[in-house]
Amino acid sequence: MKNIFFSKVFENPIIAAVNNIEKLDRAINSPTEIIFLLVGDIFNLKKIVDEVKSKEMSIYVHLDLMEGFSKDIVALKYINENIKPDGIITTKSNLIKFAKNLGIFTIQRLFILDSLSLETGISSVLSTKPDAVEILPGIMPKITQEIHKKTHLPIITGGLIKEKEDVINSLNAGAIGVSTSKEEIWYM
Repeated sequence: MKNIFFSKVFENPIIAAVNNIEKLDRAINSPTEIIFLLVGDIFNLKKIVDEVKSKEMSIYVHLDLMEGFSKDIVALKYINENIKPDGIITTKSNLIKFAKNLGIFTIQRLFILDSLSLETGISSVLSTKPDAVEILPGIMPKITQEIHKKTHLPIITGGLIKEKEDVINSLNAGAIGVSTSKEEIWYM
């Protein structure tokens, strides 16, 4: 799973963040190779994952945002065994640790709001050791550099990525990929 994610993101660093089910078809038909699913529920998640995978794209499910599932280990096991996404995204350290024990590709999402959240986030990822870290908002090149330098983990930036310059700044700061719901950027 790790090699698939990294080979795809190195081939195309733009990741389609689907935050509205109506955008799913457009994301599937875009040149991106990876989808971060930020919307879904207990009734449609399997269908969405199967549809994306049938197009030979990778899909990473943001557990915290899936409706109808509790945000716990049982839901994680169910999603892994029955729905089979390529990996998960979560802000929850305990789910990262458990997912790693199950062999699931993990992306820990950090919201960087201030100096305290920066230090807490760095401490958390050093403890959990996810496969990759997603930083939000993604328009902070200095923070991207700092987190990468202190954790030595692959960084994805997301949130408030609105134009080509934001993508270039993120990649120049050391991010390996950029997740965005802005469809125009999917075609960069």
